[in-house]
Amino acid sequence: MISRAVEELMLENKSSMIIPAENVANVMSGNPLEHAFLVLSKAGYSKIPVLDKGDHFVGLLSLNDVVNKMLEIDGIDTTNLSEFSVADVMDTDVAIVREGCELEDLLHLLVDAPFLPVLDEHNIFKGIVTRREILKAVNRTFHELDKKRVPTEKLVFPAGLAK
Repeated sequence: MISRAVEELMLENKSSMIIPAENVANVMSGNPLEHAFLVLSKAGYSKIPVLDKGDHFVGLLSLNDVVNKMLEIDGIDTTNLSEFSVADVMDTDVAIVREGCELEDLLHLLVDAPFLPVLDEHNIFKGIVTRREILKAVNRTFHELDKKRVPTEKLVFPAGLAK
């Protein structure tokens, strides 16, 4: 359990923890893999959210998912990418968080994911929370805790215990 003081400090700038949907590269589930490959390559990300036409989150697509479709026994074939859609290869078994989720739940999920999609109650994609932004908040919190800490007496060991 996270102490209330720590959680309050962590959440002071919670709006900066979420990267809004309009600032996150994504692809549509119906897009051809050829298009998705270009988006992933140009954006410089290894994984991006997949949305449907109503901006509902439906999964994640990784560069590895696309590359696996290009690999053949005797080499790499990019010509077949137009034959597949994002929906054919995307990962749908993905951890997500809802707006207003508990900080502790978020931290547990980010142990295994570099980012988490944030969805509203209708599964509309609202953005992502990245491990990087959370670590920045942790760093800021530790510094703030130190500033707010009440000075205590210096710890003195009884004679014979100190080395």
